[in-house]
Amino acid sequence: MNTAPEDEPGRRVTTLELFFDLVFVFTITQLTVLLAADLSFATAGRVALIFIVLFWMYGAYAYLTNQVPPDRPSRRLLLMLGMGAFLVCALAIPRVFDDTGVVFGLGYLLVVVVHTALYTRSHGWDSIWYGVPNALAALSVTAAGLVNGLAVDGLWLLALVVQFVTPYVAEYGPGRRDGRPAAALRVQLGTLDPAHFVERHGLLLIIAFGESVISIGIGIGDRALTPGLFVGAFLTLALAIALWWTYFVRDEELAEAAFRATPAPRRFRLAMNAYYYAFLPMLLGIAYLAAGLKKTLGHLTEHLTAGPALALAGGVALFLAGDVAFRAAMRLFPVRFRAGAAPLALATALLGIHLSAVVELLALVGVLVAMLAVENRWCANSPAKAQDFARS
Repeated sequence: MNTAPEDEPGRRVTTLELFFDLVFVFTITQLTVLLAADLSFATAGRVALIFIVLFWMYGAYAYLTNQVPPDRPSRRLLLMLGMGAFLVCALAIPRVFDDTGVVFGLGYLLVVVVHTALYTRSHGWDSIWYGVPNALAALSVTAAGLVNGLAVDGLWLLALVVQFVTPYVAEYGPGRRDGRPAAALRVQLGTLDPAHFVERHGLLLIIAFGESVISIGIGIGDRALTPGLFVGAFLTLALAIALWWTYFVRDEELAEAAFRATPAPRRFRLAMNAYYYAFLPMLLGIAYLAAGLKKTLGHLTEHLTAGPALALAGGVALFLAGDVAFRAAMRLFPVRFRAGAAPLALATALLGIHLSAVVELLALVGVLVAMLAVENRWCANSPAKAQDFARS
């Protein structure tokens, strides 16, 4: 059978991988800096473009270390070089559409080269099927730093399109016989260690949540610690806790079980759907939320402008939308309560605009707490459905 055995051993995430993730999350920090400087739809769109391109290679490294553990000096040194390349990208982000585009692109190209070199340890020459498209995406981003106007955004979009095509190239390009793709590489791509892969992305999410906590200090700045500021700080913490609860209380453990029950040839596609396409809005939502918090916490009793209000509400709504997509990919149910909570969260922006920031924060916490309470009650009152939920 292709299904992984239930007693399949799991490998833990190493401290070097966690260190790598800390460096990568610095790119999210820099994206919030870019967005907080100009809370507009145009900047939000460009932040999304940058993050999608970056997260593609983060996911590639997460899969890489799942298959090629950094358990010997040569692999560790190469992974550290990849960390340094991500750091170059992060440092260039705040002015990437002004004068640091080439620096970002060259850093990103190094990210790709290191990744491909390490990948040859497990996939040999088959690595060329994703190494070359990844390099083309990096060159497109680098070229964007050499032009102006709409061509910049066009080249970034081209890089994104190349990345979206790459999984199909990797799955169906190599090993053709009689006009049909051989399944060998597809099975190899799917030989994920479920425990390691799920834990790795969960740790990334935890580190990203730290950005919303850091935003408390940045938003408050050097203002006097009044009771009102403490209220705002605790509401922000409550919001982060509610988002943590949304994913970590059930989803992470059940996701690992879902991976174990999935045949190897289908694991790669499941990983792409759940931990790339669905995780993108979750992590972007955290970045948008953090940017909104940085512009809000110092003005809790004031009416918000549309930018900060939408960053707060839209960040939470985007996270919930991503979580709904994640659950759908993993077949974790129910999803309707979270799907219904997403537009409610987005609507709280009106409260921030017409009333005050603190009212919007209270409403966001209320929406999440009510969603979790109703979902928990549904599971408790429907034992058969709850059992199906636990097995899904």
